[in-house]
Amino acid sequence: MNFDLSSEQLAVRNAAVRFAEKEIYPKVAEQERNCTFPKETIQKMGSLGFFGAAFPEEFGGTGSGYLCHAILCEEISRAHSSLRTPFNLQAMTCPATLLQWGTPAQKEKYVKKLVSAEWMGLFAITEPDVGSDVAGIKTVAIKKGGRYILNGQKTWISNATVFDAGLVFAKTNPKERHRGISCFLIEKGMKGLSAREIADKLGHRCSPTGTLFLEDVEVPEENRVGPENEGFKVAMTALDRGRLSVAAGAVGVAQACVDAAVRYAREREQFGQLIGTYQMVQQKIAEMRAGVEAARLLLYQCGFLKDQGRRDTLESSIAKYFASQVAVAAANDAVEIYGGNGYSEEYPVSRLLRDAKLYQIGEGASNIMRQLIALDALGWKKANG
Repeated sequence: MNFDLSSEQLAVRNAAVRFAEKEIYPKVAEQERNCTFPKETIQKMGSLGFFGAAFPEEFGGTGSGYLCHAILCEEISRAHSSLRTPFNLQAMTCPATLLQWGTPAQKEKYVKKLVSAEWMGLFAITEPDVGSDVAGIKTVAIKKGGRYILNGQKTWISNATVFDAGLVFAKTNPKERHRGISCFLIEKGMKGLSAREIADKLGHRCSPTGTLFLEDVEVPEENRVGPENEGFKVAMTALDRGRLSVAAGAVGVAQACVDAAVRYAREREQFGQLIGTYQMVQQKIAEMRAGVEAARLLLYQCGFLKDQGRRDTLESSIAKYFASQVAVAAANDAVEIYGGNGYSEEYPVSRLLRDAKLYQIGEGASNIMRQLIALDALGWKKANG
């Protein structure tokens, strides 16, 4: 096996690093204070092809692959984790799902606009009473003539208050569970569609989140994505891809924790010497770094498998689970290394700790990942089929 990145992959990483240094790091502190949605920055990323790594050129992509997508996502999240979200909504979940399941007309109308970030994307499954149990959603879509009438609520939806177009999942057969779900394209401005912001979040303060209300929203039949009642399959394929971005984001946050801890340990003095000379601080840094390196290898394995066209439900679940655990542990250790200063918003580690926790929740909670991994190991339910 060759663990060296190709010249193209290295160039992609360097481009992300340069962009972060110029466009992201100088603005992070102020944006966090004001909970600013950095739409202009996201659109710049789109114009540079950051969201198109895994898309063919005809749909606005670069064709460089899933591993390049993971590399880009990691570096951007390392700078500001709130900017990890678009790597799903502008790539892995919304437009990539359309590329796999959509009609030619749907692909033509939506994919380029989403990948370029001309339009902000949305992917709506979670409901007030339904999180991990996707098959238990209660939003309904009743077919009447050539349209569906959607009613229900979705919550904890990224971009709910700023989206232009996206995917929503509803029951077309409410008597069934996973066999009764369908996927639909919606656009902002549809009659009966509204959203309310979820403010005062623990972390990811610059990534808008909200509750989506659907009250007799009329969706044309041609806006259904994939076959009727097969939306569960559509959702699962999207989540497989989304976990790549989530794992990459977690690795980026964990690496940022290492960066911050090392920097501080080389500058801060206590008892007449640099704190980096103390063995307990060195132990924390060593464990943080080892965890990041292991998580990155799992992440890159997923990117490699996806680039080979191989199913990686198990591998992406392991990567997502492990990387999220590493991110939270690294953030905790970084705050401890900073001591009292780690509790202050003046330093980056408090933000990293707040942001890290999301990675144990989004795109499949850690307990769900554990269950999936364990069932596969026991041979009772093979994740990759």
